[in-house]
Amino acid sequence: MGKFLIKKTKTGIKFDLKASNGEVIATSEVYRSEGSCRKGIASVQKNAPVAAVENQTVEGYATEKHPKFEIYHDKAGEFRFRLKATNGQIIAVSEG
Repeated sequence: MGKFLIKKTKTGIKFDLKASNGEVIATSEVYRSEGSCRKGIASVQKNAPVAAVENQTVEGYATEKHPKFEIYHDKAGEFRFRLKATNGQIIAVSEG
């Protein structure tokens, strides 16, 4: 089973979502407070199970409503995904 790991950074606090094998699946933005970070975790827990998938790596992809996972190529050409909440805000981003 995966878990959320809250970490302090030089500029605030963030979370990583880790798979059961210990690999980081997704990372949050940097928050100013632990409370805000925990709200971000709650948002992932709420939105991820109902989020549609929008695969932006295929031609003519269908645009989905929020919440959604967006699959895309980053500037280096690697595949990534980001989870967007109902309000369209990015809550977590994968590694490449």
